[in-house]
Amino acid sequence: MRLLCSAGFTFALFLAVPAFAQDRAAAGSDDDVHTGEPIIVTAPYVRSLDILGNVSVLEGDELARDIRGQIGDTLTRQPGVSATSFSPGASRPVLRGFSGERVKVLTDGIGSIDASNTSADHAVTIDPLTVERIEILRGPAVLLFGSQAIGGAVNLFDRRIPRKVPADHVHIDAIGGYATAANDRNIGSSIDVALSPQIVAHLDGSWRKTGDVRTGGFVYAPDIRGDLLHLAEHEVEEGHLDEADELTAQAGKRGKVDNTQSETWTAGGGISLINDGGQLGISVGYFDTNYGVPDRPNTAHDHGGEEEEGGHDHGEGPVTIGMKQWRADLRSEVELGDGFFDKLRIRAGFADYKHTEFEGDEVGTVFTNQGIEGRLELAQNDRGGWRGASGVQYSHRDFDAIGAEAFVPRNLTDQLALFTLQEYTMGPLGLEAAARYEKTNVRAQTVGFERNFDSFSGALGATYDIFGGAKFGVSVSRAVRAPSAEELLSNGPHIATQSFELGDPNLKRESNWGAEASFKFKSDAFNLSLTGYSNWFDNFIYSAATGAEQDELPVFQYFQRDARVYGFEAEASARLAQIGGFNIVGDVTADMTRAKIKNAGLDRNVPRIPPLRVLGGLEAQGERVDARVEVEWTDDQTRTAQFETPTDGFTLVNASLSWKPLPNSKNLTLSLSANNIFDVEARRHASFTKDYVPLAGRDFRLTARASF
Repeated sequence: MRLLCSAGFTFALFLAVPAFAQDRAAAGSDDDVHTGEPIIVTAPYVRSLDILGNVSVLEGDELARDIRGQIGDTLTRQPGVSATSFSPGASRPVLRGFSGERVKVLTDGIGSIDASNTSADHAVTIDPLTVERIEILRGPAVLLFGSQAIGGAVNLFDRRIPRKVPADHVHIDAIGGYATAANDRNIGSSIDVALSPQIVAHLDGSWRKTGDVRTGGFVYAPDIRGDLLHLAEHEVEEGHLDEADELTAQAGKRGKVDNTQSETWTAGGGISLINDGGQLGISVGYFDTNYGVPDRPNTAHDHGGEEEEGGHDHGEGPVTIGMKQWRADLRSEVELGDGFFDKLRIRAGFADYKHTEFEGDEVGTVFTNQGIEGRLELAQNDRGGWRGASGVQYSHRDFDAIGAEAFVPRNLTDQLALFTLQEYTMGPLGLEAAARYEKTNVRAQTVGFERNFDSFSGALGATYDIFGGAKFGVSVSRAVRAPSAEELLSNGPHIATQSFELGDPNLKRESNWGAEASFKFKSDAFNLSLTGYSNWFDNFIYSAATGAEQDELPVFQYFQRDARVYGFEAEASARLAQIGGFNIVGDVTADMTRAKIKNAGLDRNVPRIPPLRVLGGLEAQGERVDARVEVEWTDDQTRTAQFETPTDGFTLVNASLSWKPLPNSKNLTLSLSANNIFDVEARRHASFTKDYVPLAGRDFRLTARASF
């Protein structure tokens, strides 16, 4: 029997439970009681996720400073985070070297329900302009949201379903800005209105438009430039001087990266009933974006001959992607009193997603995804230091690709999961345990394919308060994930990635043992966080170039090997001095990931792993003015996979200044920042397109942020 039966049961609960909210008396809860620690909205029933979750929080002025068009590029200053940076219009987070299926992008605990995890050229359907808070979870705590998310989870929060009644009946947030590197113009705003003492309505919207991004240095990496110059020499030998001049000019191209423009707009609204017994809210949102997909230059020596039979011609025009999504969400929370359980939380989301890959004005391939996801969680009251939560999660995905270059058949994926996370504190000792069982069904009727996977994952951790402000923690985990439909079923050309993608229908479950150790120290003048991690994989699934070509496209195939991934993350900040009304603070962040595949007894590098990075900053923090200068150094990446090119390191120098112009108020902030001040050439090794889509060059950004 299909998992849809379980879904029906789950969503019957969704409809029935909120009715109890108005009849429940208010119950005392310590969910919001935290002693100096940031409140982790992702899992408020666990005090701080000190052991099983290494959490970073981005909000307020820091979020406004770092905000970019895509969520991946917004988070790259955070420890252990890089980005796919496929193009300015499509960039997803890379956590601890993991991307795609191994990184969950969530909106208030529910998946983005798009196609961004299936391919690097697909944008995430969440505009950072409407986000008020981002939480990055790393480590075993992500078992709350899926065993696939071995790298971690990024949870984004907005106000679309209001959580509280505005104190002054109306609350307005707005942000707008301009950036020079891509002529980036953007604005976003939201309003919450109390319609009654218990009912709050919300509206929000955003708009962003950019031109082609201007880069520092050469557009093309050394390998491509060398190939183009080599072709130019051949053209000279054959007497084709005009063609040789064109190739030479192309090799020396600087400035703008062609076809990197984008335009995005969003709109949404929601309404919530909030009272002492809990809350119930719903929302509807729309996302619309169009962006260019940069073209890799053709470095094959072909001089006017006929195209080979079965060849692949991209001469129709530049590739662009038009993407749309309608989405509806529900959130409910019911106070359960002083018994064993404290709260019942329900989250559900439905999305209808479609994107079209255009070749010039012609429709190439159309991708659709209709999905539904729901979670039901029961959070426990604190009983002598013991607390936690347990729940059930269900998701259904109907994905299809239509067109001559559809590289996957229509496929359906159903997943049902049970999970629990428990915490026990006994004096200076803390213990945590997490477990998750998943049943996954993947089927594609058009090709007669169906497979079922059962997986169990778990984690154990312990922490100990060594002395005032210092804490040491260790954890071990076992995670098992089912292969995705794309990993199993891909078989065809994908024009946007300019590759021929091959899956393997016989892939096994991927499993890994993980170990993590951390040390944290916090005082008024100094903070330190050190984390080391290692994962040992059986049947690690990865996509790599084979060196072959199909339809004149490079073949990328999914393989399965044993692997090891390990690395560290470090953060430190210190109050160095006080000068006048300013606190002088220094901070440093460093991270590194190494990944090896066992193949025929040899250790080979996993492709697209970010290199060592160190980011240091010096900041003057005042009551109304903050000034910051920072240097980001990224090492060369020479630990490359077969058929993968190395990436030169780079050093970026950035500076920012923020000012709160209203006396006795922090409601308005004006910010000016200069990024990549020395206009250096920079490329992310984690990007498929790094050799022909470098990062932005010198970029001045002006941002205004208001909250009233």
